[in-house]
Amino acid sequence: MLKFKITSKDGKARTGTLKLKHGTIKTPELMPVATKATVRAMTSEDLKELDSQILICNTYHLMLKPGADTVKKLGGLNKFMNWDRPLATDSGGFQAFSLGLAKEHSTGKIYFPGNKEILKKGKSIAKISDKGIKFRSVYDNSEQFLDPKRSIRVQKKLGADMILVLDECTSPLSSKEYTKKSLKRTHRWAEECLKLHKTNQALIGIVQGGHWRDLREESARFISSLPFDGIAIGGSLGKSKKDMHNILDWTIALLPDKKPRHLLGIGVVEDIFEAVKRGIDLFDCVTPTRIARKGYAYVTPPLGTKKRKYRIKITSTKYKEDKKPLDPNCRCRVCKNYTRVYINHLFKTSEYTVYNLVSYHNIHFLLQLMRDIRKSIRKKEFNKLKKKWMG
Repeated sequence: MLKFKITSKDGKARTGTLKLKHGTIKTPELMPVATKATVRAMTSEDLKELDSQILICNTYHLMLKPGADTVKKLGGLNKFMNWDRPLATDSGGFQAFSLGLAKEHSTGKIYFPGNKEILKKGKSIAKISDKGIKFRSVYDNSEQFLDPKRSIRVQKKLGADMILVLDECTSPLSSKEYTKKSLKRTHRWAEECLKLHKTNQALIGIVQGGHWRDLREESARFISSLPFDGIAIGGSLGKSKKDMHNILDWTIALLPDKKPRHLLGIGVVEDIFEAVKRGIDLFDCVTPTRIARKGYAYVTPPLGTKKRKYRIKITSTKYKEDKKPLDPNCRCRVCKNYTRVYINHLFKTSEYTVYNLVSYHNIHFLLQLMRDIRKSIRKKEFNKLKKKWMG
């Protein structure tokens, strides 16, 4: 199932080895998100070349297309997507938020007023009750229902090494009353998932509770008391980065030290450093490929700058004659072979190749950062590396 061993510590930051059916992962690590059994604009060969250790796939999308039975008949997700390394699947619970309150509240997991990248307001196509989640398929508008039994059954057929319990991710704008009610539902579903779990897949429990300390601590104690193989921190993370840091502090203090900790849906540079500092082992995030499709490339910020920026808008006209690589400090094959002017040209002429090139670079950038972080923890120089990157 899962064997986790802490190999070194620097303060609360830690390195470890996470042994799963399809291989052993060195932590802390970031999981690229293969939503529909593929990381957008990337091949499995690309990801192996980048030495990605583990991917996470989306249960909601895969149970609709091509369907869990189809994936099972083809030998499970690993054979289906030609990936011989570890895989994780989420439970489908996040879609209760992304198709529901995220649309109604026009927000992500953290609410940033005035953020230009937040979702446009829309009508919810998900309805949650104590029995489960009722929603409309984004593919054919058919009515679907997801409860702990179906979530576990679908994930068993998909066959990933590591699976998540069904939970409800509340909105950062949800009231405490609603969040408290939701938490009871999430805890009940966690117990149901444990009872239904009959495979050798590692099962991960999820701590919820919004940005309220008492609810987060209640959830951390409850989930820690159950025999999960690892524990994830999910749900809304407040209305600021400070809220997220507080939530991590409250929660991690109550989690068992010997189990891996996964921070769901978070994976930008600043957040990785702050979470690793507090003892997080795993991350997953769609940001590297999502921003790549919008024309953003990760870059190493110049040392000594007060306001650090970790990405550039490569479609800007100021790069149309720039002969430098995307990031002069990067050694990925994109930066070794292509210039900013060329990539700017590809975006301006709507060439699909550019999505692969920038996505490849962005994933390399973050995976290399994770390797550097692991090395710094082993050498007890994590704070030194954090200061170098974040000032």
